[in-house]
Amino acid sequence: MGSPSNAATGQRGRVLLTGANGFTGKYVRAELEAAGYSVCGALVGAAKGPHEMTLDITSLDDCRRVMEKVQPDYLVHLAAISFVAHADADAFYRVNVIGTMNLLQAFADLKLSPKRVLVASSANVYGNATEGMISETQPPQPVNHYAASKLAMEHLVRTWSDRMPIVISRPFNYTGVGQQPNFLVPKIVSHFVQRAPVIELGNLDVERDFSDVRMVASAYHGLLENDCAGETVNVCSGKPYSLRSIIEMMQEIAGYEIEVRVNPAFVRQSEVKVLIGSPQKLRAIVGDMETYTLEETLRWMTAA
Repeated sequence: MGSPSNAATGQRGRVLLTGANGFTGKYVRAELEAAGYSVCGALVGAAKGPHEMTLDITSLDDCRRVMEKVQPDYLVHLAAISFVAHADADAFYRVNVIGTMNLLQAFADLKLSPKRVLVASSANVYGNATEGMISETQPPQPVNHYAASKLAMEHLVRTWSDRMPIVISRPFNYTGVGQQPNFLVPKIVSHFVQRAPVIELGNLDVERDFSDVRMVASAYHGLLENDCAGETVNVCSGKPYSLRSIIEMMQEIAGYEIEVRVNPAFVRQSEVKVLIGSPQKLRAIVGDMETYTLEETLRWMTAA
């Protein structure tokens, strides 16, 4: 059977995908539908299609309503406030912690038994850990509200692990076509696409592990299907890139040199200097995934 008929029948099971209209959600949805899952996208705002539902995860009643209607075999929980500089500190905890607990409580209240629950946390929980590659055993040291809210969420999610087959992902930085321009790589790419003469950035020597969003979607698919209940798994490339090196790659792709100005307002006091993840555990669980070099990702974004 080809994948369109698989997708139509949803023969792999029903997935409730929160954050379905977000940057990552769109790729995860496409990945899972192509593999034969029936995906119901839960989103903030009006539902547009037959496979979408409006859901306010900060309301337990609303979580129960959606769970009852969808009766999902799988939950992929991506909905979160993920922009680190978001102004409303309370919202991080309401959405990222309480919202996640509401989803799990709704499963329990309706006596549903999911085959797998995937909850997206963040590598930001590691904080300013600078020594070499960060594996999942690295003690967390969050340095901002976003990271602290994700770590609190992880601790509370683990209290459900004896009742549900939950896996927690800790994605490091990733990017791709469709990411909001307030994130770093899209900002850099858009400056080059517009052939801007100048770009203002923060610390150019900050090193980050960048993956392609398509690899992340492939990893999440693998975490649904492989035996990893109870695990916490880094989702990353294991390759560090400085901002300086990204600028150099884009100058090569775009064929011109941009003037880089360091704006002190963009240098965060609690900036994590080096954040590189070890993908060893992910590869051991998931096996082969579609991977992309950062240059391939940048060329894809430039051409979009």
